[in-house]
Amino acid sequence: MAVKRPTSQKEICNRVVDWFEHNMQEAKTELHYNNEYELLVAVILSAQCTDKRVNMITPPLFEAYPTVEAMAKASADDIFGYIRSVSYPNNKARNLALAARMIVNEYEGKVPETMDELLKIPGVGRKTANVMLSVAFGQQAIAVDTHVFRVSERLGITRDSKSPLETERTLCRYLPADKLSIAHHWLILHGRYVCTARRPKCLECGLKDVCRYYNREKKE
Repeated sequence: MAVKRPTSQKEICNRVVDWFEHNMQEAKTELHYNNEYELLVAVILSAQCTDKRVNMITPPLFEAYPTVEAMAKASADDIFGYIRSVSYPNNKARNLALAARMIVNEYEGKVPETMDELLKIPGVGRKTANVMLSVAFGQQAIAVDTHVFRVSERLGITRDSKSPLETERTLCRYLPADKLSIAHHWLILHGRYVCTARRPKCLECGLKDVCRYYNREKKE
């Protein structure tokens, strides 16, 4: 007997969580890092850039600047030489230099652990702050990037969301509070490898029976 397709956002969310818990028990960031400083740098670099590209850039960058104190002494031009192949390298080089100095001067060399303090750091928006809270500091938070935004909308957890913040609030409403952090990785990885922006692999997807996008496409 076929299982009825859920229609409410809460029902869809429950089915999505259940599927991921059984099929992607381990999910984590694909960025390479060894500590909070390296993760912050990597996440800032990853904005509108692939993790693969960032992972190619960061080893020589961290060899040159192994600590936040070392990066705080560098100029934006110095940093630019290591990150020139990422998107928006000028802005990111400037932000990394300013961020390192702020962390050294105002936070005693330690990346802050609250949303309000993280948002004060140059180059850190809400998405980056949520990644740091979740991945670096073990707090339950969900960062919304393009993958999370797209997959949440296609599945039907969100409905006509207008912004990443609206998506974040909807996910926080419907996801179990203790699943926010891992759900961030579930949705990113699913969007990166299955529910791609162009030509999503719907027939390979274990969530197609739940998905509003797939079932709407079938009807049309």
